[in-house]
Amino acid sequence: MTYEECVKACLECMEACNYCFDACLKEDDVKMMVDCIRLDRECADICSLAAKAIQSNSPVMKEICLLCAEICEKCGEECKKHSHHEHCQKCAESCFKCAEICRKMVS
Repeated sequence: MTYEECVKACLECMEACNYCFDACLKEDDVKMMVDCIRLDRECADICSLAAKAIQSNSPVMKEICLLCAEICEKCGEECKKHSHHEHCQKCAESCFKCAEICRKMVS
């Protein structure tokens, strides 16, 4: 697992979460999407931080990447629940991929 692959996965996940976040806000039943929206925001932020940590060879890169993987898992699980929303399904896929790559990179 290369650093570049992990950065790419983090940035792709960040984009998917930002898109999902925005799409969720446009849904008819926004209240039903609250947990998804919250986790999308957290996940996008940690993915951005993880990408920066990897690029700058941060002394706490491993810890950040492990936390990123954990948050990606949670976000993916929440998004997966919304099977009728394509943006949520794509986001879940991206989150699970990012979590797996982050874990592999620091193991």
